[in-house]
Amino acid sequence: MSADHVKLVLDAKAILGEGPSWHAAQRKLYWVDIVGKTFHQFDPVTGHNEQFPVGEYVGAVVSAGANKVMLATQSGFQAYDLESRELTPLVDPESHQPGNRFNDGKCDSRGRFWAGTMEIAETEATGALYVLDNESSCRKVVDNVGVSNGIAWSLDETEMYYIDSLKKLVYAFAFDAVNGEISNARVLIDFQTEQGFPDGMTSDAEGMLWIAHWDGWQVSRWDPKTAQKLASIPVPVAKVSSCVFGGEELDTLYITTASKGIQPGQMAEQPHAGGIFAVKPGVKGTKTYGFGDN
Repeated sequence: MSADHVKLVLDAKAILGEGPSWHAAQRKLYWVDIVGKTFHQFDPVTGHNEQFPVGEYVGAVVSAGANKVMLATQSGFQAYDLESRELTPLVDPESHQPGNRFNDGKCDSRGRFWAGTMEIAETEATGALYVLDNESSCRKVVDNVGVSNGIAWSLDETEMYYIDSLKKLVYAFAFDAVNGEISNARVLIDFQTEQGFPDGMTSDAEGMLWIAHWDGWQVSRWDPKTAQKLASIPVPVAKVSSCVFGGEELDTLYITTASKGIQPGQMAEQPHAGGIFAVKPGVKGTKTYGFGDN
């Protein structure tokens, strides 16, 4: 596998860029600036980036049909109309935990929205992983989560992979695609010896996992069958937050980054922190699903 060098495609200067998802029909990349309290729609062809203010922390955005997206925010799952810019609250499973917020999230092939929470202070494991089955049905599937992050599935959909960044662990679960249930959790990858923390994650067409390294200056490729690191692509920003495959052929890996916590004296070393980067890693990716897909 060969890879081009990473290229800056949007100098977004996001505080905490995260949660990228590719909309194949629109040929656009959706992503969030969690701390900036916005989500975005980026056209890689024209370079145009449209910003949608949410007014609160927003951890993930997924498509939900024509002109509509689903968000995982500080106050739970919400629907957003791209034309009217109207935000509609759906369900808040942690209304009793105002110190928490939603972080990363992703839809499975049946259109369920998986998204997890974390403590804003990032000290205790008070978060959880939830599944939004439809606009009114939400269930908790994992408890005692530190920083809920990347989610991916095996190509045959018999396994789900899930990252808790605070614990520096990548888990594997047995996955029931029909019922949207997980079981038999086990540690797949321990990041203690890796540079940085495991953050966002995606999978490629060969079934390998791509993991963003927060404070690690890279994205890395892993074999989930052997738990071996296969490759690493350097990124010119320390806080690499997530990645997703996009483009006409799903052969471009889009990478989000953050400027959060970077001191003014460090900006000269990474002037494009908070930008969106892209690379063709020599392998194609897997489809991004939307809410309600089946």
